[in-house]
Amino acid sequence: MKVILLQDVKGQGKRDDIITVSDGYARNFLFPKKLAVEASAGATKEIMRKRAAEDAREAERRREAIEKADQLKGKVVELPVKCGEKGRLYGSVTTAEVADALKAQHGITVDKKKIELSETVKQVGDVPVKVWLYSGITTEMTLRVVPLSK
Repeated sequence: MKVILLQDVKGQGKRDDIITVSDGYARNFLFPKKLAVEASAGATKEIMRKRAAEDAREAERRREAIEKADQLKGKVVELPVKCGEKGRLYGSVTTAEVADALKAQHGITVDKKKIELSETVKQVGDVPVKVWLYSGITTEMTLRVVPLSK
């Protein structure tokens, strides 16, 4: 019997999967626990429509991430910080500071969790920064740490 899963079922499949199970398993376990419904023609069409809509949303998110990656590629974000005479910082630069500076200077919003510093920034100078935008889409940019003018 073909059924459409309404929830994830361990060992069988994920939500909205169309699977074939024995009649007894479907009638005695899946249907009473509301884990699945019978795969009628109408229900199957509805699942296909949902999948097509989700694929379209996925493609849109991917396109937006690629556009943002093109905007960010090779950009330089300048971050003025307090430091000692030899260029040593008081503390270190955080990804939140990088995200704020990126928004202020270039108008591009990126979540601080998606910014990866290759090393702890405790010195004035240029540092490569990797920004993760979407699954498989990352871009490189430069963080220029400069002393705060007094």
